Amino acid sequence: MRANDGSRTGGEILVDQLVAHGVQHVFCVPGESYLAALDAFHDRSVSITVCRQEGGAAMMAEAVGKRTGQPGICFVTRGPGATNASPGIHIASQDSTPMIMFIGQVAREMRGREAFQELDYRAVFGSVAKWTTEIDDPARIPELVSRAFHTATSGRPGPVVIALPEDMLIERAIVPDALPFAPVETWPGLTDMSRLQKLLWAAQKPVVLVGGSRWSEKACAALQRFAERFDLPVINTFRRGHLFDQTHPNYAGDLGVGPNPKVVARIKAANLLLLIGGRLGEMPSQGYSLIDIPTPKQTFVHVHPGAEELGRVYRPHLAINASPTAFAAALEGLQAPPAMPWSAETRTAHADYLAFSEKATEVPGAVNVGEIMVWLRGQLAPDDIICNGAGNFSAWIHRFYRFRRFGTLLAPTSGSMGYGVPAAVAMKKLHPERTVFCLAGDGDFLMNGQEFATAVQYELPVIVAIADNGMYGTIRMHQEREYPERVVATALKNPDFAAYAHAFGGFGATVEKTADFARAFADAKASGKPSIIHLKLDPEAITPATTLTAIRSRSLAGRG
Repeated sequence: MRANDGSRTGGEILVDQLVAHGVQHVFCVPGESYLAALDAFHDRSVSITVCRQEGGAAMMAEAVGKRTGQPGICFVTRGPGATNASPGIHIASQDSTPMIMFIGQVAREMRGREAFQELDYRAVFGSVAKWTTEIDDPARIPELVSRAFHTATSGRPGPVVIALPEDMLIERAIVPDALPFAPVETWPGLTDMSRLQKLLWAAQKPVVLVGGSRWSEKACAALQRFAERFDLPVINTFRRGHLFDQTHPNYAGDLGVGPNPKVVARIKAANLLLLIGGRLGEMPSQGYSLIDIPTPKQTFVHVHPGAEELGRVYRPHLAINASPTAFAAALEGLQAPPAMPWSAETRTAHADYLAFSEKATEVPGAVNVGEIMVWLRGQLAPDDIICNGAGNFSAWIHRFYRFRRFGTLLAPTSGSMGYGVPAAVAMKKLHPERTVFCLAGDGDFLMNGQEFATAVQYELPVIVAIADNGMYGTIRMHQEREYPERVVATALKNPDFAAYAHAFGGFGATVEKTADFARAFADAKASGKPSIIHLKLDPEAITPATTLTAIRSRSLAGRG
C-alpha cells in the first residue's frame, strides 16, 4: 500500500501499471522471486489464475493475446520457471501474438555470480522475444511497462520479456502511473489503395489470402464486404480459419497441412495474389513451394503491419505497410469494376471447398474424428470456441469444421504441442458463457494435461476430446515415409483418460464408436464440470486422406 509519503513498492507500482493498461487477467506459477508483486495483486482488481506449470501459464497468456489483440500477461519465477515458460514465448513469436512475460530475478547485488536460479534473460530470450529487458529502478517501471505494451502490439506483434530483480520489487519509489497505451495503427496511403484498385480491375484470376494477427471482428466484417463487392475467392492460411466465414459463398478453403489440391492449383494459376496480414511461411506455402522466391510469377500484393516483413522472403509488386484492421477499413473505399470475369471461378472455388470438406472421409477403425467434426457443426454455436494443439489429429478440425466468427479458433501456427488445453482454460476464463471445446492428441494432451487441474480449481467446464492412437502420430507418419518399417521412439502407452478426468474432479467418458460421441458430449455439457472424452482411434487412421500402411507402401515402392 502507499506510504504516507505517497511511495509504493516496486511490486505495487508494477501491478498498478497493469491496471492502468486495462489488464483484467493474469496467469502465473508463483515463485519467491516475485513475492512483492504477488502481494500487490491482493489489493487490486486483476483476476489472477495460478497454473500448474509455467508452460501452461505462458500459453494461456498467449491465447488471451491472440483472442483479444491486447497483450496476454503471465508471471513466472526465475531460472527453471522461465525456461519452462519458453514454449509460450516461441508460440507468441511465430504466431505474431502480443504478450508480456514478467520473470522474477535474483537480487541486483547478486547478479553475475550464478546465484540461485540466475539467468541472463536478454541472452536466453534475445532471439525469440521482440524485446527483453530488466528493470533496475522501481521509478522506471511505468516507463518500461508502457514501452512493453506498445512494443508487444505495434508493427508485427510479439512477446516481450521483463525481468524483475527481487530487491527492486520491495524498494519504494514515488512515481506517477503511465497513461493507458493504445495500439498504433499503420494506415495504407491513398496511392497504395489506388494502385491496388487498378491491379484488381486488370485482374483475370485474383485470389485473396488472409492470415496473421491484428484482426478484429469489425475488420473481418469489412473484409467480407470487400470480398462480396469484388466477388473474390478468399483462402485462409494455416490455422487462421476464423478470419472468414467458412459457410460464405466466397470462401475457397484452407491453406494449411494437407490442403485441398485444388486450393494449391488455384493459387498457382492466379494472376493476382492479395495476401493480407500473413507472412506465407513454411506451412501455408507448402514448404516455400507455392510461389516463386524471391519474385512470384503472379502479381503479388502483400499487406503487413511489420515493414520488416515486406520483401523479407517474397518481393511484392505492391507492398502495403498497414495493419489488417486499418487496411480492412480502407477497403471500404475501393470501387468494384463493372465486370468481374473471375466470378464463375469464385463459385467453382466454393464448390470445390464443399466437395472436399462437406462429408467426412472414411478411415480405419470405429471412431471417425471427421464425422465428429461434421456433427459438431450443428451442435456448437457460431460464437463457441475450438482450441487445439499440434499433431495430425488437428487436420480433421481444419478440414471438416466450419468456423463462422472471428476469435473462435485458437491454435498454434508454430506447431507447438500442448497448446490446446491451456488455451481452452484461458478462453473459458474470458468467455464463461460460451462452450469451449478442445481437441487434443494423446501425446499432445499430456504435454500440458496438468492444466486440467486448473480448469477444475476455477470451475471452468471446458470439454476436451483426446484423440488416442497410441503414438506420436505426426512423427510416426514421417518415419514411415522416410524410413519405412523402422519404427523408433514414437509408440505411447496411455492412461485411461476418462479416469484421469475423474481423478481431478472432472467428468470423463470413453468413446469407442463414433455414434457414442453425441451422448458423451451431451453428458459432458450436462455435468457442468471440466470434461475429458477419450476417443479410441485406430492407429491406421493417420490423416483424413491416407493410412500408415498406404504411406509405408508408397515409400517402399519408391525405393524399388
